Amino acid sequence: MDRNADKEGGDSIGGWLNRNVLLFGLTSLLSDFCHEMATAILPQFMRTIGASAAVLGFIEGVADALSSFLKLGAGYQSDKIGHRKTWTAIGYLLTAIGKPLFAFAFAWPLILIGRVVAWLGRGIRGPLRDAMLAESVPSRYRGKAFGFHRAGDTAGAVLGPLAAFALLSLLARHPAFVQTLGRWVPFFADAPGGSFRIIFLLSLIPGLLSVVTFLLVKEKRRTPNHELDFIGAIRSMPKDYRYFLLGVGLFGMADFAPTLMILRASTVLEPQLGILEAARIAALLYLLRNAVYAAASYPIGALCDRFCRSRTLAVGYGIGAITFFGFAVALPALWWFTLCFASAGLFIAWEDTVEGAAVRDFVGESLAGTAYGLLGVVNGLGDFISSFVVGMLWTLASPAWGFSYAVIVAVGGTALMGTIRCRPAAK
Repeated sequence: MDRNADKEGGDSIGGWLNRNVLLFGLTSLLSDFCHEMATAILPQFMRTIGASAAVLGFIEGVADALSSFLKLGAGYQSDKIGHRKTWTAIGYLLTAIGKPLFAFAFAWPLILIGRVVAWLGRGIRGPLRDAMLAESVPSRYRGKAFGFHRAGDTAGAVLGPLAAFALLSLLARHPAFVQTLGRWVPFFADAPGGSFRIIFLLSLIPGLLSVVTFLLVKEKRRTPNHELDFIGAIRSMPKDYRYFLLGVGLFGMADFAPTLMILRASTVLEPQLGILEAARIAALLYLLRNAVYAAASYPIGALCDRFCRSRTLAVGYGIGAITFFGFAVALPALWWFTLCFASAGLFIAWEDTVEGAAVRDFVGESLAGTAYGLLGVVNGLGDFISSFVVGMLWTLASPAWGFSYAVIVAVGGTALMGTIRCRPAAK
């Protein structure tokens, strides 16, 4: 075993698969189980309470945007105070309690509140967790560590929709259970979408377990830098990193929320299958997307350790543009959506893994939290714009118009990322 790797990355297998990396993977598995269990059924639930595609896009975009600004503040503050674990745990807790709020919604504003609470948690934890993960391994293994983490994260994203699908099937066969629950809990007696509400409540279990597992992570504390100035920290970001963020932001303006993919599949397949069966199939397609995401994350991470990360990321963005085109065309056939969702899993694995690993190629450890926070802001603003614009074009014109917008912008982001100069890992 490489002794230098041990010194930099801690006790490990092969210099990177250490206690922290394993615990980060398990924590994210449980947290994404909670998140995706609710996300897989959210579009169909919102239809039962009369919310439109434009409202769904607005909710997703607002939650992402608010979360993103919090990422920057949380990342900067962690660089200043020298530790990250406590606030990261709080972030996981907020994510866990946000989704069960959906169970009590009769109109979309409470969905917005629950989404914002959960996304504020993601905003706090995201840059801090990524900075802690980057510090847990040697730089030459960073892609593998992020790939492993994303694989664990997405394994939860596979289990969550699978659990939602199984529970929908179970409750459809046994409607008396929902009726019985209505007698025990008056709230459920006349509430539309009772089966969906039960699933939202059950999502609390894996969410709370994610908090427990994260508390076992060992933090590498640093000397506080109380003199760190916020504006100065932003201005000190290298010029190449700013160009990198510009490419990320342009592509992000095309990268709409996956709930719009689920809604696209369910509405196109509904005339053939009916609303409940289309919802179940859409949940399975989302499961496929997440399974591909989980399977592809580690190989992509290992690949970006060997090649220029910005150019590798441009390839992933290109796959994203092709994926958006598939949703724009949207043939009313199950095989077509199978290909689209599989491609969606591949490109999001590419995007999330390589973006996370690439940050430390540009920025050193002392400003890593701020740098990851900036990445979160750029991604969040892009998500807000993309989800809102696609949702509005869907409602005012047609779904094809919304997804065509995504294709055009994604091609521009791909081209820009391909021009960014490669950098060796920063210390």
